[in-house]
Amino acid sequence: MGQCHLRGICELPAELDVQVMIWLTRLNNRPLVVNSELIKFIENAPDTVITLVSGEKIVVLETAEEVMSRVVDYRRRLRAPRLVIPPEESPGDQLDKSEEPEIPEKPEEPSEIEG
Repeated sequence: MGQCHLRGICELPAELDVQVMIWLTRLNNRPLVVNSELIKFIENAPDTVITLVSGEKIVVLETAEEVMSRVVDYRRRLRAPRLVIPPEESPGDQLDKSEEPEIPEKPEEPSEIEG
């Protein structure tokens, strides 16, 4: 797998789909994943430099606007309402309730003959 550092940076293979952080690219074209919660600020000078809350700096190929867009998308995914998928109905549940068969009425019993 990849190598992760305690400061919020992970170097992972590109085929690994990580939904909890944002994918970025180092200047040497190696992909890395950054915990967006640890980004302190982003500079364009002339390369994009990300400074983490730990003080560590990361230089990436993406523009500051691209990094911010990925952070916003990541946070939207975190706050998105979760869809509840109901369990599948059994075939019997799919019948229209209005088409229920009629139950014949119970025949009347003969009354006692008065005598």
